[in-house]
Amino acid sequence: MKNPWVIIAVFTVVLFGGAIWLSGQASTSSNEGVEIKSYVKGNPDATVKLVEYSDFQCPACAAFQPVVKTVLDEYGDQISFEYKHFPLSNIHPHALAVAMAVEAAGQQGKFYEFHDRVFETQSEWSGLAVINPTLISIAEELGLNVEQFKDQMRSSVLRDKVKSEFDEGRGLGVTGTPTFFLNGQKMQYDSYEAFLGQIADAVNPNTTSSEVVGEDVKFGL
Repeated sequence: MKNPWVIIAVFTVVLFGGAIWLSGQASTSSNEGVEIKSYVKGNPDATVKLVEYSDFQCPACAAFQPVVKTVLDEYGDQISFEYKHFPLSNIHPHALAVAMAVEAAGQQGKFYEFHDRVFETQSEWSGLAVINPTLISIAEELGLNVEQFKDQMRSSVLRDKVKSEFDEGRGLGVTGTPTFFLNGQKMQYDSYEAFLGQIADAVNPNTTSSEVVGEDVKFGL
């Protein structure tokens, strides 16, 4: 697995202007049948809740996905994990389109399947001038109804959901990606082991497995 900490140290601190990300197009005519959904992995009723604010075109976010998978493999029935959108569209021009595509896939029950695939292939599509053919190819690969997928990618309802999560993140002090919240508290850590240790402590509060992270360490932002 690639070491995510080097990538995160370079890419995670990003400030942005809202006007750029609001400049894309959405359509009210694409809202038929669309439902607002939350997508939780693990145990939705678990007392330990991990939330990630992330950007599909962010290299640090892609590097962190194996870490999240480790958490879910280890504590799947003891933790609730939810992905939330935080597209940094001023530096990642495809981030919003991919977020919309993942939401459109979610309408057909394939949110995390699409989520995983776009992160796995990020290096292949991130530098492309046009992203839609790649997204449609992934939809075909996952067996989605492609016409429905293409239509709902333009849904103003889904776009509003993405924007709502973005605004929610900003209100919570998110300034870069990925940012994690554990039981409502923004996580701060300086290593893979410290990140996992904090989660282990939350799952098993009688243990002391995590490292002590100083106030000046803000890799998790």
